[in-house]
Amino acid sequence: MVLRTDFAEATSMKGQTNPHIRRAHLQRHLRRNPTDAERTLWQRLKGRQLEGCKFRRQHPHGDYILDFVCLERSLIVELDGSQHMEAADYDTQRTHLLEAAGFVVLRFWNNDVFANIEGVLEVIQTNLIARATPSPPKPSP
Repeated sequence: MVLRTDFAEATSMKGQTNPHIRRAHLQRHLRRNPTDAERTLWQRLKGRQLEGCKFRRQHPHGDYILDFVCLERSLIVELDGSQHMEAADYDTQRTHLLEAAGFVVLRFWNNDVFANIEGVLEVIQTNLIARATPSPPKPSP
């Protein structure tokens, strides 16, 4: 779900929430009314179950509300239902803007969550590991 203004405004608002989203309490509505796929995936992401990483759901970022995001690893997980087939161009533009802000965006179909939740979690975990900041090397004695 998203409320768009324009491209220039969206890119200048890195990390800030569009006031229209805040005023409408849109993220609160989406958190209270998750899809079945969102509910299923959230049960496996909440409570730092993957790599000890905290995920937020229906988190606002600029003009967008992200399905799931791990801010510490800059990883976004989006679940797409059939309505996204008609919005492919929009989703592509949205992904490019989020990637320009430093995020990696993973997209899964709702059916993937139901049919292969372990595979979905494996892809998410692999990306979390890849985005972990390595500890600095210890100096030799």
